[in-house]
Order: sequence, then structure tokens, then C-alpha cells
Amino acid sequence: MSQLALIEKTQALIAAGDIVGAESVLTELADSEGDGALMVVLEQLPAKDILAVIREYDDSKESIVNLLITPQQFAHAVVIEKQYKDLTRTHLRGMMNSVIFRDDAVDAIEFLTAIGDLEGGSEALADYFTEKWSRVEAFARSGTFDTVEDDGEILSEQALYQSAYVRPRVDLDEVADQDWMQMAWLLRHELPDLFIEMLIVLRAKARAFDLGLDEEEVAEEEDDGKVETGDTDRGKATPAAREDDEESAI
Repeated sequence: MSQLALIEKTQALIAAGDIVGAESVLTELADSEGDGALMVVLEQLPAKDILAVIREYDDSKESIVNLLITPQQFAHAVVIEKQYKDLTRTHLRGMMNSVIFRDDAVDAIEFLTAIGDLEGGSEALADYFTEKWSRVEAFARSGTFDTVEDDGEILSEQALYQSAYVRPRVDLDEVADQDWMQMAWLLRHELPDLFIEMLIVLRAKARAFDLGLDEEEVAEEEDDGKVETGDTDRGKATPAAREDDEESAI
């Protein structure tokens, strides 16, 4: 099968909601023609189609797409993930953990940098940490994730920058959970500017929550083409994003 035909088949399966079938086609390509052939195809797939595959991460099996996706391809997918109406952020956290922490997080910084370089990247990272706001805030204030030790003070943006380059109070090995703690540690101590940018967005989301605003009110200008989370689980639907919406997101 030619690359063009394979791409068309993959996109048709994704459009039909058969995400498992689409990933199978890509896996078969890698098995028969090598990882290089798959990487060439991934370069030609729109970010929304790559997203449709990688957000359905299943930790019971290894995904060749997650293993081969480049930081730039992944970043473009991450910033448009919000087009899915997944208020639990389950899919976002799952796919970010599976890709960023692949191969013992050897290239985690490269992935995080690529996300931060895109418009909407800090917002996507804030979404990732939404349910852990108080503990991330404690980490920014005290250098530990223990909210009991934290005095509750909210550091100003200037104070955040002043404390950005302090020596870690906890070692990376202590929080290497391949989850949100390790992600926060890497951001604060390896990419402090991005950590601060993300935290400012996260604070805004927390304030909106305290005011009783829901996601629709917080993001009034987001794309109307969202779909319910129940329809997106295991690839039953993908966002009906217009082409110009996708381009504006990336």
C-alpha cells in the first residue's frame, strides 16, 4: 500500500471512530517497513488525527505511535486537546505521561520545551495540573508538595522568579512517579520560566473555579465544535474542528 493510500485509510478509520483500527494500520506499517516509514507517515498526518490516536492511551500495551512521535508533533496535538470536552483531564494526563515519560524520561525536557514554545502550551500544562493546584502551589512556595508544611502564602510573580533557581529541596528520584509530581519537578527546576507561566494560568483557573464558573464560562471564545467526553472515550468520536481552528491552535 502506498503512503498516500495508507494515510487516507488511517484518516478514514479515525473519522469513523475506529481509533483502534487506525493505530493497528500504523503499527502494521512499522512492523512491515520499519519505524522510519511510520515516522514519515506521522509527519504527514494532521495534528488532530495524531491526537485522536495518542489520547486513547492504554497502559496495558505499548503504543508504537507514542514511542515514535516527535516533540513537535506531540506539542501540536497537546495544544488542541482542549477541543475535546474532557473536564476530567483523564485523557490529557494519560497521553502526556505515556509520551513525556517514555524511555525513562530521557527526552522529557525536549517535549516540555516544545509544548511551551507553542501558543496554548502553558494552558495545556495548567489543564494537566488542574486537580493538583494546591500541591503545585505548595511546591512553588516551599519546594515540597506537602501542603501541611506550606504556610498558604501565594507568591507574587516577581517572588516566583526570584525563587526559580533555588536548589531543589527534594531530589528528582524522590518524586520520579512518571506522573504529575515528576512533571512539576522538571518544570520548576529545569524549565522555571515555563513553570511560572503555567502556574499563573493555573491560578486563574483556580480563581474561576472558586467563583463557581464552569469551563464554558471560563473559555467563552473556545471552539464550538466540542464533543462530550462520553463520546470520545475509546475513540467513539473526534472533535469536529475546522481546518482554520486547528491552524490557529498551532
